[in-house]
Amino acid sequence: MTFKKTALALGLAVSASLFALSAHAASDKVVIGDIDDMSGPYADVIGAGGVEAIKMAIADFGGSVLGNPIELLTTDHQNKPDIGASKFREWADQSGLTMVLGGSNTGVSIAMSRVALQKKIPFIAIGAAGASLTTGPDCTPYSVHYAYNTTSLANGTASAIVKSGAKNWYFLTADYAFGTQLQEAATKVVTANGGKVLGSVRVPLATTDFSSFLLQAQGSGAQVLGLANAGTDFTNSLKAANEFGITKTMKPAALLAFLSDIHSLGLKTAQGLIFTTSWYWDQNDKTREFSKRFFEKTKKEPGENQAAVYSATLTYLNAVKAAGTTDGDKVMAELKKAKINDMYTQDGYIRPDGLMMHSMFVMQVKTPAESKGEWDLYKPFKTLTAEEAFGPLSESACPFLKK
Repeated sequence: MTFKKTALALGLAVSASLFALSAHAASDKVVIGDIDDMSGPYADVIGAGGVEAIKMAIADFGGSVLGNPIELLTTDHQNKPDIGASKFREWADQSGLTMVLGGSNTGVSIAMSRVALQKKIPFIAIGAAGASLTTGPDCTPYSVHYAYNTTSLANGTASAIVKSGAKNWYFLTADYAFGTQLQEAATKVVTANGGKVLGSVRVPLATTDFSSFLLQAQGSGAQVLGLANAGTDFTNSLKAANEFGITKTMKPAALLAFLSDIHSLGLKTAQGLIFTTSWYWDQNDKTREFSKRFFEKTKKEPGENQAAVYSATLTYLNAVKAAGTTDGDKVMAELKKAKINDMYTQDGYIRPDGLMMHSMFVMQVKTPAESKGEWDLYKPFKTLTAEEAFGPLSESACPFLKK
């Protein structure tokens, strides 16, 4: 009887140990979620191309980490904050989610950041520009803001244009958190450099008829038409401004423009535009090598957000490897130790408030005569250091920094 009891006890102990190891392995499985605009006005900003870039990063990392294959979940948030937040919560509760990439809409990203705080799951916002996500009231200890924000866009584009002598502005502004924050950031730069804002008009997301809004802008007598919008809203408003002849009397300011936008507009319409970007496919050998591989898969050159989502995925996976766990707090600690030197940036790091700091680039769209090919669209105008673009940590209003 004693022998049988001992054998039974040993068997139970071994089973318990195996169960614990299995549970530990399961808990360390990396499940990456991508919640983005796949069908709306920002679909070309990251969208399906971003999913491809994430898959490239996972494959380049080796497909597994901590002894488990890396899983990818994707969905379309349809630019609705409740859909983004509910899908984040569902994946966290039912699918073992360990990190979320997403954005292209500041309102949706704000909603997702609240779920990240509740679930203690890292959220890397890419595409959404609102600075409040890390340097304002919407920041959390689990949020990272990659690529750019409204502060860096204004410090690049608005600063360059107002310093050229175009002092009086009128804004065409997307009617939600992103547009509000972008207009506020640009206004701050304009007034600080001796300019004036003569007015603004709020435009609903995914508007197709810009005529009434543009007539208001034209009637203001302003020198600059500040386009505080993005995606198809940006391209449609600029096309309309050209058709109505408004660009002959007002200088358009592209406060957020992407490679896909310029490609869609064509150089005849977009030539001469000054805007700010975090990355361009033809900058150096590393960017060209990545872009060649991306092009082979998608038949398009990657935009800055597709490059950023690739970089962010690798940065996260390296942090998981360094931490030896998917625990949100430990991974966030590793992310804020990381030096990011890859095809996206050579001087990147994540500040205590979650803002990814790196150089930004003011670009000008080439003329048709200057371009040497379908995707040869930009020429350098000015480079901003990380602090010139984003401002110092001392100016961050992230509330958890003060705790």
